[in-house]
Amino acid sequence: MKPFNRRKFIATTAKGMAQTSTGVTLLAGAQRVSAAPPQNRSIRLALIGCGGRGSSVIRRFARRPGVEIVCLCDLDKREGHELLKQIEKEQGTAPKRVYRYQDVLEDPAVDAVVIATPDHWHGPLTIYACQAGKDVYVEKPPSHNIWEGRKMVEAARKYQRVVQVGTQTRSAAYVQKALDYIRSGKLGDIRLCKVFNMLSTGPYKESPNSEPPPEVDWNTWLGPAPLRPYNEDILHGRWHQYWAYSGGLMADDGIHQLDCARLLLGKDYPNAVYCRGGNLAYKDEREVPDTQIVTYDFGDVVMTFEQTWWTPYMKKIPDEVRNGDLFPYWPGTATRVELYGTKGVMFFGRHGGGWQVFTADGKIVAQEFGRQGDDPHQENFLQCIRDRSRPTADIEEGHRSAVMVHLANISYRVGCREVKFDPKTETIVGDAEANKLLKRDYRPPFVIPENV
Repeated sequence: MKPFNRRKFIATTAKGMAQTSTGVTLLAGAQRVSAAPPQNRSIRLALIGCGGRGSSVIRRFARRPGVEIVCLCDLDKREGHELLKQIEKEQGTAPKRVYRYQDVLEDPAVDAVVIATPDHWHGPLTIYACQAGKDVYVEKPPSHNIWEGRKMVEAARKYQRVVQVGTQTRSAAYVQKALDYIRSGKLGDIRLCKVFNMLSTGPYKESPNSEPPPEVDWNTWLGPAPLRPYNEDILHGRWHQYWAYSGGLMADDGIHQLDCARLLLGKDYPNAVYCRGGNLAYKDEREVPDTQIVTYDFGDVVMTFEQTWWTPYMKKIPDEVRNGDLFPYWPGTATRVELYGTKGVMFFGRHGGGWQVFTADGKIVAQEFGRQGDDPHQENFLQCIRDRSRPTADIEEGHRSAVMVHLANISYRVGCREVKFDPKTETIVGDAEANKLLKRDYRPPFVIPENV
């Protein structure tokens, strides 16, 4: 590995900022609102972020009728080549391969954008896309912080854009049946909800920094985050370990279960949040905690959230369960929700895990097999593009679920103390230190204006 040259890094980064600035300013001032695509032609999609999740999502879109993938964008020129071949094989024509997100947003041939970048770019790109007249499918978590999430909602409404968040379990049929059961009163009054996200990784050690390879626009990758030397591991997934780019495992994964729990309970925002935890198992170099226990106070319901990064005996629901008439082994299910009613308890699995209701004697009195929600979620997005209705996981709902994550992390970062939330102002009551974490400092030119 070549030694890191700090002087060259600073010079290269400054040059990149100068080149990028014009494009961002232009997009921030754009007010081009497109009409719905004509009913007699395909909806033309572009992908920004050709990594593993982005590739999976866009390939699934490419298999849907009435869709054409016209553009693939990633600032790493080493990425996306195999994906381009797969899309060409799927639809018969090859999408364009571009490296600047501005090229996507300024392209009149693009109706909607799929955003699957690292988390710290979800908010800015969604807002820029709305300003450019594009509809948006943005991966979870939608935002890096609470202020940013509200600006996403404002942009969607101002520019009349369809913005669907990738919390796809909302669109699964078994979720609606769980809702119907709860609303029937058969579970009784729910006063306790337990949410789990218990996974396993190894200890984290940051690899040495180096000079950015010529194929990577590192300055744009950092975007609104502070400048730092290039790191290949951070570029390829280890960004989850840092507050500058992520909200940790809860933002990356736990938000799915939190979104399901909030939906099933019919709740918007908690009154107060308390998070306890730390880097307890590995005591390594990650900034985010490897253990978190969170309590959410909704007044008439208490919700808890338990998360680990070091429990190999806890497993995500296997595909044969998600895609078959089976139920998971609930005690070992890493990604589940438990709803405790006065008449019974419901065990609910995300992404196709189904649900079962048990009574005091262990008898199963109701159940529903699950199927994954990816296909209906995408179909809902496409239909909303055509009829201009609000999608199942509209950005307002995605923002509310992201607030659950952000409040827990704020509580943790200010010393594990309770924070009280005012939903009308989306601020924290009587805590100046905590309120500083409602918004990040946006590095120019990658800014989000107060008036989007």
